[in-house]
Amino acid sequence: MITFNIAQWRAWAPGLTSVEDWQHWSREPVLLPDNDEVPDVSFLPAMQRRRLGRMARMAFSVAWPLAEGHEQLPLVFVSRHGETPRTFDILRDLAAGEPLSPTQFSLSVHNAVIGLWSIMRGSTCEMTALAAAGDGLEHGVFEAATLLAEGAPAVLLVVTEEQPPQAYAQWVDDVPFPYAVGLLLTPGQDWQLSLHSNDQGTPQPDWPHALNLLRMLHTNQPACRHPWKNRLWNWQHNH
Repeated sequence: MITFNIAQWRAWAPGLTSVEDWQHWSREPVLLPDNDEVPDVSFLPAMQRRRLGRMARMAFSVAWPLAEGHEQLPLVFVSRHGETPRTFDILRDLAAGEPLSPTQFSLSVHNAVIGLWSIMRGSTCEMTALAAAGDGLEHGVFEAATLLAEGAPAVLLVVTEEQPPQAYAQWVDDVPFPYAVGLLLTPGQDWQLSLHSNDQGTPQPDWPHALNLLRMLHTNQPACRHPWKNRLWNWQHNH
């Protein structure tokens, strides 16, 4: 079991940009329409913004405000599928026999977001990119907890998924809409997270774990369980 505090949070999805938006969605969660909306990252210089795909923009939009006031803030970035639209474009060019863009490739790799973050913020502290399964949120929290245990005063955790191209629909069915969730974790006892065996076959929640945690935050739910295959994660909020 690990304990920690969630000092601050930020989240973004198409049409959900404010605390009030997420409060309403948490009470009545619905699928969001598929569109090309991108978050506002006008705090970045225009030349830097042009390098960011939508997934990177989502990550920056939630992470940047949380990092304000922290000169050296360890970052844990979690995504199960990564830059699927950019990767799909690369594969399509390859299939058509067209030359591949080195820039496109360099920005498609799984740790591209933390590399861009390090450059744009001038940060040289610990950063980790996890290509996790459906319980990537929990693996990210455990990674952050190890950094807190080593003395970090705070750790930034970002979980984000991009809407995959339609060609992937048969295989990728766990991204209801594009979203990014940022959590600023600090040492404390407000939250407990423990891992158990899913012997009882607890059903998977209707929403990805990171979105389900947002619902817990906004509905004052004291506890929830997040199963994934043979693992069962128990969340406890000590109000």
